[in-house]
Amino acid sequence: MSEQNDPIQDEKDPAALSEAEWRARLSPEQYHVLREGGTERAFTGRYVDNHDQGEYRCAGCGAPLFSSDTKFESGSGWPSFTQPEAPEAVSEHVDVSYGMRRVEVRCARCNGHLGHVFPDGPGPTGLRYCMNSASLDFDPEE
Repeated sequence: MSEQNDPIQDEKDPAALSEAEWRARLSPEQYHVLREGGTERAFTGRYVDNHDQGEYRCAGCGAPLFSSDTKFESGSGWPSFTQPEAPEAVSEHVDVSYGMRRVEVRCARCNGHLGHVFPDGPGPTGLRYCMNSASLDFDPEE
């Protein structure tokens, strides 16, 4: 979970949090990515080279997002997955920033920015969910 707080234990609905509460809950890097739609530099995130088995959760609210079973080495510099743990775990939005047309991926529970999805991944989906490590927490299998 986030170093600042354990979101799962927080009973307040994440959608009802003020920006001040988000700033108190998240590290500055997590806030920049999750709440401001930022991106960490390639190959700098803590989960790029993580090969442990477990579950990736939203660093903002603790919602389960991705399984290590769907993680793959994309060479992009960000943790990449072929699909979310459940279709309803994420929401997708057209992003036309920086003169590009991309599909932004957000946590469906707290609306935090996670990264983008691209149609250049391996089977079975052909998708590459390219996520920021700062937007994720990892729960290893026991």
